Amino acid sequence: MHKMNLLSTLIFLAFLPGIRAVNACPPPEPYGAIPAGKQTDWQKMEYCMFVHFGPNTFTDVEWGDGREDPNVFNPAALDCRQWAATAKAAGMKGIIITAKHHDGFCLFPSKYSRHTVRESLWKDGKGDVLRELSDACREYGLKFGVYLSPWDRNHPAYGTPEYNQVFANMLDEVLSGYGEVFEQWLDGANGEGEGGRMQVYDWDLFHKTIYRNQPRIIIFSDVGPDARWVGNENGIAGETNRSTLNVEGFEPGRGAPAQEVLNAGEEGAQAWIPAEADVSIRPGWFYSPSTDNQVKPVAELMEIYYTSIGRNANLLLNVPPDRRGRIHPNDSTRLVEFRKAREEAFAVNLIAGAEVTASSTRGNSSAYRPGNVLDADFDTWWTAGDKELAPYLEIHLKRSETFNRLLLQEYIPLGQRVSSFSVKYWDEKTRKWMKLTEATTIGYKRILRFPAVTAQKLRIELKAPAAPVISTVGIYHSLF
Repeated sequence: MHKMNLLSTLIFLAFLPGIRAVNACPPPEPYGAIPAGKQTDWQKMEYCMFVHFGPNTFTDVEWGDGREDPNVFNPAALDCRQWAATAKAAGMKGIIITAKHHDGFCLFPSKYSRHTVRESLWKDGKGDVLRELSDACREYGLKFGVYLSPWDRNHPAYGTPEYNQVFANMLDEVLSGYGEVFEQWLDGANGEGEGGRMQVYDWDLFHKTIYRNQPRIIIFSDVGPDARWVGNENGIAGETNRSTLNVEGFEPGRGAPAQEVLNAGEEGAQAWIPAEADVSIRPGWFYSPSTDNQVKPVAELMEIYYTSIGRNANLLLNVPPDRRGRIHPNDSTRLVEFRKAREEAFAVNLIAGAEVTASSTRGNSSAYRPGNVLDADFDTWWTAGDKELAPYLEIHLKRSETFNRLLLQEYIPLGQRVSSFSVKYWDEKTRKWMKLTEATTIGYKRILRFPAVTAQKLRIELKAPAAPVISTVGIYHSLF
């Protein structure tokens, strides 16, 4: 008995170097610009609420002129917990609020402005919308974010060098007084100040101020540095959407890259700056009673979902509170309907239990096996050998299925690699591979729609400048 155990041990040890060699194959080197950990975490959020709220809510305009009486801001029943509950029920992961829009009115009692909630009738000037919302977000497990417009149509210092420090001081206030802030939303709005004065923004000062207060924050603007505007306010990312962008010589606003560049990103660019697609659930950004019956229908919201999240961008959907300070029932009902439609569309992944093979696997290692694309773990993935720039995955379903959606994810911590891909299905009648669809980039998430087809086998043929790294494949049949 002792001799048998010894013999078994010797045989195991003889094979051990080979086993270790197979399983110890190192992962591929990162390709090109790659995301910081906070950027990957941000992309995983996918879907957040934008809240435009302020004097414009009560004056029925989109851009206030800064001369409005602060007393117009007086919500009768402000309830930020209702906002947070609505966002949670909608499947959103965070809320970003317009702490200061272009009119200069601050939803917090800033020490550096005389146009704030402190000067309003609301709560006798003792209220703080940011305090109430940040507390509500924590209660409901949501991230809290802030929009602070650099343009200020009220502040007397706007258009002078002194204003840059005023704005930096306001950033200090909102980023130091309300707990963790996951995103600072900056646009490049830069209108005229008093007497036609133009402000030259000190972006370097602003960024340093933001990072000093919140090191892991995502700074959004036309050119990041952490996330970029998608180039339109319709929630539509480019059919080609790279998470990389060249930013040297550009700045937010008038100095931004062309909108088509923001929409598509740039191949091989210097910086990882993924896109965020912003759009409103109503025709305008601020609440208006005239639009109560113009909330976007579910079909339109699903179209936005496919052209934003489904094209490697995060979705920031604006839901403006009404004059009571609550989200209108028409909006909240539609948000829940939208969530139901998404859940029904992706309820059943037909790839479950499938057999997945590949043209090659890196080092023949089980760590990178094709079957990794079947699980829901973003951190497990398949990849081919370093020199395999046009590999394929072959999927053999348990039975013939009818489907019309394909979901793909790249493991972006190693870079965005895929430059194009095509999908084929095996036609039993002709005994041939038939073209189903094709596209360019994948990125964090790509969802393709096509007319329903019934098949048992698919092949995904990839092309990339470095071996593709695929985390997830999903196959669905959706009515939405």
